[in-house]
Amino acid sequence: MAAKTKSAKGISTEENKPQIMALLMGVLIGYAITCIVFIGYGILLTYTSLSEANIPLVATTTCIVSVVLAGFDAAKGAANKGWFWGIAAGLLYAVIMVLIGIFINKAIIMDARTVTLIILCIAGGGLGGVLGINLRR
Repeated sequence: MAAKTKSAKGISTEENKPQIMALLMGVLIGYAITCIVFIGYGILLTYTSLSEANIPLVATTTCIVSVVLAGFDAAKGAANKGWFWGIAAGLLYAVIMVLIGIFINKAIIMDARTVTLIILCIAGGGLGGVLGINLRR
């Protein structure tokens, strides 16, 4: 039997492992949805007469929907604090998105659009977390 370790607040880290896995799976599902939509939209841009002017709208909408679903999935297995697990999923999603941007651009770009996207990810994750914990009951 594995020994349970206690954190500073007296919460067993052994008890949080399934919830952290749910958080990671939620973010993974969110990125899977994002990739599917981005690839599909790229194909539509390539083979149809769709304008590239809509790319920012599609990207932002896709990220918001993905992060709400990530927060929902991260929180649906939680006993309580769905908002916390949803915000954590949104924040993790946003951090990964910023890291991808840094990798692609070879520089840190913290403009108004990036900050807005981070805020929307956190808020969307929180909303998804609240929905996830309340709809499972």
